[in-house]
Amino acid sequence: MGEKRIAVTLPAGPKITDTIGRLKWAEENGIPDAWFSDSGAPDTLTQVAAVGAHTTNIRIGVAVTPVYTRAPSVLAASADVISQVIPGRFIMGLGSSSQTIMGQWNGIPLDKPLTRVKETAQLVRGMLTGEKTNFEGETLYSRGYRQAPCENPPPIYLAALRPKMIEMAAEVGDGVIFNLWPKGALPKMMEHVAIGAQAAGKDPASVEIVNRAMVLCTDDKEYGRNLFRAAFGPYYATPVYNKFLAWAGYSDAANTITEGWAEKDRAKTGGALTDEMIDEIGIIGNEEEIQARIQEDADGGVDTHIIAPLAGSLEDLERTFNAFTASNFQFK
Repeated sequence: MGEKRIAVTLPAGPKITDTIGRLKWAEENGIPDAWFSDSGAPDTLTQVAAVGAHTTNIRIGVAVTPVYTRAPSVLAASADVISQVIPGRFIMGLGSSSQTIMGQWNGIPLDKPLTRVKETAQLVRGMLTGEKTNFEGETLYSRGYRQAPCENPPPIYLAALRPKMIEMAAEVGDGVIFNLWPKGALPKMMEHVAIGAQAAGKDPASVEIVNRAMVLCTDDKEYGRNLFRAAFGPYYATPVYNKFLAWAGYSDAANTITEGWAEKDRAKTGGALTDEMIDEIGIIGNEEEIQARIQEDADGGVDTHIIAPLAGSLEDLERTFNAFTASNFQFK
């Protein structure tokens, strides 16, 4: 088992000054990590380069940059800049993203996601060593590209939900990034991490497991569940997450969500996320309850816990983050 770490989630909204403020607050309060999401504006890799100089010791990761919107050479060139700004403190997270972000927003088909993520990771890793490319994969091709060797090449972590992607992520990546899983699925997910790590001759414990935890510190669970329902009903309607939900043991709910989404029936889509199911996926409760659940996830194999507040208000956000400062929470 690796070292257990808490992370704040970034960006803190559209203004970069707010993100810098959250980073400084995290450092002052003994939180060792900050992990960005990466779905649109403000651009994440540019932000990491821009805010890096305002930090002193925090580790900054991305969960995750889509592999379809940037070519491997662009990813490697960006990683090179960031690793100079915050040497030894950057983690590049790559993933396939979703049909909504790729297909609808960008008009890019989500073709062969597993292979595309794998080949991107392999190519980027090679480019960071300064070797000249000579790569002909199933989804990517590069010949003759070379950049100066990166002095502090960042580790590459890969996002994964279902068995094949988890195994590939553990085999090819330095870490695996999880998101939005019901807690009953964690043992199965960890089994596939072990299979992938062993395929590469690695000790499964050497593969860092990062998880984006949807957390709300509140005394009103009903309020928290409704925030979760509104935010994530649409997520589970996308094919990637819908299939994952079915695999995790919620096939009836997955079917109802698909039907509700097709019928443009928000009540049906949201209603399929029962209170019991939301309590399996989200982390909603008072300080003691949410701290206990994060500890439980850690005991189950998660190393780095990104606290992503399901906040309806600034008060919610502050209370949720405050529950995980170094003075308020330590892993057992």
